[in-house]
Amino acid sequence: MTTATAPRLADAAAPLDVLLVDAALGPFRRFVPDASTAKWALALARRPRTTARRLGSLAGEAARIAAGASDLAPRRGDRRFTDAGWSDNPLLRRLVQLYLASGRTLDQLVDDAGLDPRDRKRVRFLLENVVEAMSPSNVPLVNPASAKAVVDTAGLSLARGAAQLVKDLASAPRIPDMVDTSGFTLGENVAATPGSVVFRNEVLELIQYAPQSDEVSEVPVLVVPPTINKFYAIDLAPGRSLIEHSVQQGRQMFVISWRNPDSRHAAWDFDTYVRAILDALDAVEEVTGSSRTVLGGVCSGGILASIVAAYLAGIGRQDRLAALVLAVTVIDNAGAGTVEALTDPRLAALAKARSARKGYLDGRALAEVFAWLRPSDLIWNYWVNNYLLGKRPPAFDILFWNADTTRMSAGLHADFVDLAMENQLTRPGSLSVLGVPIDLGAVTVDSYVVAGIADHITPWENCYRTTQLLGGDSRFILSTSGHIAALVNPPGNPKATFHTNDEHGPDATAWLKGAQTHQGSWWTDVSDWLDERCGERVPAPKEPGSTRLRPLADAPGTYVFDK
Repeated sequence: MTTATAPRLADAAAPLDVLLVDAALGPFRRFVPDASTAKWALALARRPRTTARRLGSLAGEAARIAAGASDLAPRRGDRRFTDAGWSDNPLLRRLVQLYLASGRTLDQLVDDAGLDPRDRKRVRFLLENVVEAMSPSNVPLVNPASAKAVVDTAGLSLARGAAQLVKDLASAPRIPDMVDTSGFTLGENVAATPGSVVFRNEVLELIQYAPQSDEVSEVPVLVVPPTINKFYAIDLAPGRSLIEHSVQQGRQMFVISWRNPDSRHAAWDFDTYVRAILDALDAVEEVTGSSRTVLGGVCSGGILASIVAAYLAGIGRQDRLAALVLAVTVIDNAGAGTVEALTDPRLAALAKARSARKGYLDGRALAEVFAWLRPSDLIWNYWVNNYLLGKRPPAFDILFWNADTTRMSAGLHADFVDLAMENQLTRPGSLSVLGVPIDLGAVTVDSYVVAGIADHITPWENCYRTTQLLGGDSRFILSTSGHIAALVNPPGNPKATFHTNDEHGPDATAWLKGAQTHQGSWWTDVSDWLDERCGERVPAPKEPGSTRLRPLADAPGTYVFDK
């Protein structure tokens, strides 16, 4: 694997609330045959002619492979078989062809069974993972790159790989290392934008970033980050930091850094986190003197920001908000792809009970779940690199952030599971926070909603539906990237594009068909949008904090270092 492949792989390495059930129960239950698998087997047994025809076709293809007459080949872009040895060696070529033919037949047999969509997704997920695991590219010495490395290093590559495998299996998450973390230091080359902690409570630290212009917009921006992993996905390396870009544009930026909870904080729930965000909003208003703030949220932090906005609307204080910005945030969970099919109420109840006994959900369990969601990229790719070739993974800032896991309190875990399973935010009053019924339709401030078209964690169609739930005018931006790349999208990338369409009807597909494609980053677009809602330019503050709220620490603060 090369460093150049890391950005694409990183898109698959981000957290998602709807997977919290698997994180509590463990991902390997997905690989055990279940009721859906039994339905598949029974359906095939009831179609013996169809099944026999498929198996006969596989036998015929196997005969052609043995005779050297098959034209089966890996799909273009399949990185597992790019080494010339797979095609030059007749035995290896036949092995790959037989593997591809078998996988194709299994896929056809799933279609032939006529299962309902949920069962079909579950069976296909199981079989895809099994097929990925059985790839000949995963076998030491059979993989030609592995065999060459053994010869070149006199066997040291396998020795190093075996030692690394033992080390990885010894502690959670029991998956291959994805990143060389040795070159990164918080506050130096990641999370390095200058600023100060100006408020701290038991749940969060509030960071005020130092201005990098003589004048700033009078209306500040408060960002609520995800409750999984650390906040600095939006403050990565200089030049790749959304925070740095924003302050350079004259924005007054404030970002929450969550405390990493442990068993003492098991009771922390939606009420706890919403109250903490409101405390941070109070501090922003005191520091800036502004009566209005733009509230932003990312992923699960976007869910919390939406709840806060609805809470303020419910108590008649929506006037405190100038606008709402949501990035890669799913509010409406209906039909959210394979993940939804893998969870049911019984498993949700078990997951909540397990985290309640421990007091928290371990972030390392989440890392394991997300890796197995994309095994080709996030398990077997690194299996080959780390264990078969005996190499270290690349140093890449997004994957460094992803490896910096956090825990989630049992109370918050339970609330997020219920929220996703019952799709509560789509029904006004279904959820109450701090005693106030939550109705997103009552949020009438303008909103800016951004998603990634290649995002398999928060599907863009689900993100789009937020425009139908909020009561104000929405601007939806679809970036041509995945979950994390949609956030780390600095201007200057010649490949960056995004889609816009001012007509926000109920159909996401129709919206995309009528959308315009723009070259460049959505960072520039949101900056223009915020300029229209952040008031006049005023002199930049000369020092952080206020008379009462004095700086407590330099950015990135102290909570970010909690392990």
